Amino acid sequence: MEGRMTRRMLIAGNWKMNGLRQSLVFMEEIRDVANSRADLDILVAPPATLIERAARIAGPVKIAGQDCHTEQSGAHTGDISADMLKDAGASHVILGHSERRADHNEHSAMVRAKALSALSAGLIPVICVGESEAERRAGTAELVVGQQLADSLPDRSGYVIAYEPVWAIGTGLTASLDDIAAMHGFIRSKVPGGSDVQLLYGGSVKPENASGILSIGDVDGALVGGASLEAASFAAIIEAAPIRFAS
Repeated sequence: MEGRMTRRMLIAGNWKMNGLRQSLVFMEEIRDVANSRADLDILVAPPATLIERAARIAGPVKIAGQDCHTEQSGAHTGDISADMLKDAGASHVILGHSERRADHNEHSAMVRAKALSALSAGLIPVICVGESEAERRAGTAELVVGQQLADSLPDRSGYVIAYEPVWAIGTGLTASLDDIAAMHGFIRSKVPGGSDVQLLYGGSVKPENASGILSIGDVDGALVGGASLEAASFAAIIEAAPIRFAS
């Protein structure tokens, strides 16, 4: 319990490949919510085209990139470096999301290199891990996640970990509260200085299940996908977060 009380809650919204300029109206609404919940951190990861504009109006809301390159500059057409994200106003960057691992063949060693690049630029990496449905059915979820942690985490502190069971992302399925508690406890036991690391849960988090998920002791917040695209639903998830510290 003592370790838990040193960690702030973090509610992060990943817009993925969604959002045009008019979507920035959303930021004004979430900024108002953030002003009423100074006890926790709120993070929004818009598409790269909106990062700078979002950062200008974010107020207390933190802004994240959705990926970065391993290098800080160079001949990498179409890529974005951690320094560029920082320069645009981001404070965090999401790395190793299952969609990046699957769609872009990103392996854990690459995620680790990106995390080191992010830390060097002054960004906080949000490093994603999670097992597939087949791996969970086979009883190897902890083995898979443990290996991802070993290969993805940098040998420096300052990162956030998001556990996202692949089978629950965008499917409407959610791991049971017992499964979430067990995996978060396992992750915390495997991470150096685990009692101080923020652990988020992701995987079809929505207003209807947020309160139960966020009440789990080893869960320090949520990485929200689809429900973060609507101000009302994202605000409801934020409000479901328990108060750990007085604002």
